[in-house]
Amino acid sequence: MGIFSKKSGSRANSVTSESTCKSNRKGSQTSLASTAKSPTRGQPGRSSSSGNISPALPSIPFVELPPAPDPGLDPSGYLRSIYAVRERSKFVMEAALRNQLTNFTVDMTKFSDVAEYVVSIIKRDYAPNYHTIPPHGRWQHFEIGGRPRIDQMMQSWPSDPAEQTRRLIDLFMVSVLLDAGAGTKWQYKSKDNGKLYRRSEGLAVASLDMFREGLFSSNPEQKEQVDGMALKNLTVQALAEGLQVSESNPLSGLEGRSSLLIKLGEALDNQDFFGVDSRPGNMLDYLLQHATTKRSGVTPIIPIPTLWSVLMDGLAPIWPQSRTQFDGVSLGDAWPCSSMPPAPGWERIVPFHKLTQWLTYSLMIPMSKLMGVMWAGERLLTGLPEYRNGGLLIDTGLLTLKASQMERGIKAYHANAKKAGQPNVEVVPLFTPDDDVVVEWRACTLGFLDMLLGEVNHLLGLREGERLSLAQMLEAGTWKGGRELAEVSRPNTKEPPIMILSDGTVF
Repeated sequence: MGIFSKKSGSRANSVTSESTCKSNRKGSQTSLASTAKSPTRGQPGRSSSSGNISPALPSIPFVELPPAPDPGLDPSGYLRSIYAVRERSKFVMEAALRNQLTNFTVDMTKFSDVAEYVVSIIKRDYAPNYHTIPPHGRWQHFEIGGRPRIDQMMQSWPSDPAEQTRRLIDLFMVSVLLDAGAGTKWQYKSKDNGKLYRRSEGLAVASLDMFREGLFSSNPEQKEQVDGMALKNLTVQALAEGLQVSESNPLSGLEGRSSLLIKLGEALDNQDFFGVDSRPGNMLDYLLQHATTKRSGVTPIIPIPTLWSVLMDGLAPIWPQSRTQFDGVSLGDAWPCSSMPPAPGWERIVPFHKLTQWLTYSLMIPMSKLMGVMWAGERLLTGLPEYRNGGLLIDTGLLTLKASQMERGIKAYHANAKKAGQPNVEVVPLFTPDDDVVVEWRACTLGFLDMLLGEVNHLLGLREGERLSLAQMLEAGTWKGGRELAEVSRPNTKEPPIMILSDGTVF
């Protein structure tokens, strides 16, 4: 697929967020004002208003956000919070801007090229109707090929918007947790039109088919739901059959995905979050009734940290125990990084929580679309530190892996290819998720995405109230642009410039 080939558009799903919401950060190292907003173009230390996901909608009333955990008193709680993601990665970004990274060289003369490329993708697919760009989320993946699969499915559901939302949360939860890198060979034949889909869209369509067939439900009278009992009884074989996995159609990380869903079934036993019938969708009721949720008339306003706490605390049991721990607490997707300032203990750890952020972005959409939920503190969310957004930075020359690390990664690729029986085609360096190369790359990706947002809005000439949100830029520009550059740069495998040996629980 060519870089500038027109993609089929998808219907915009609006999510309402705050434009003026402020917060008093109690017990935090830095203020929300200096860390939670996207920087102005080329100046990561300055904050600017980035515009709402739905600029035409009115801003919401002031809602005070729950404070971040005090890192001095509760470092594990702080590193698991959404506040910590941008605040900790900024130290690596500062090293990047000085070209003092451990594993990469940085060529800031390429930054304008990256921004112009992202803008070209956005203009190609959306100009001049930038307000129609949907926020980054799982919903769009279900509509691959221009088919409104979610809307079509919902036509057979009861008209109660709350139950419709619960079912979509059920589906999106499972689908996002299945959405790790699929590898170069796997593809899925859709049961509704017989077409073949790959990667994220293929996994989305596959998860939808399994959802509709009742694989994730223990209630034969209601197949289109997800509950803990069904997930606890899920087998690797049943998931493999649902994903059409075979020797000739292998899927990376199948066992890891299966384990994740089985552990999700156990986590759903938490009735506080997921109700007596152990469904992900019951978090809707918990959120609507939570003490931090406010109302403007009949419109619920939910703080992002409240949703974040449900996902981080409610899903904590599903993550592998091999993850980074501090004081006996598993931190999830958080890793030590050599580019952090020298310090003992927790201060060298950079949290990302990519799958939790992907879940957050994705679950916000049905709650907003069907229940009219508005969100306070959305700017706490960051760009997703994954290989499409990060690959964009490498394929455009902004980041270049240093020779010693390139050599080490290439050796790892050949060793893995020999073990997996893969041909040595379009060889790229290979690392594990905990490798310092990957951690540093992901931390830089967060910072550069913030920088790009300001520059992209400037190049598009968008004014206050029109500017793209970070979620819109991810959807229409950086994620798509990173994928298209990979397709052009490595047309046989379409892999990113750095491969990550995934177990299906990080990427």
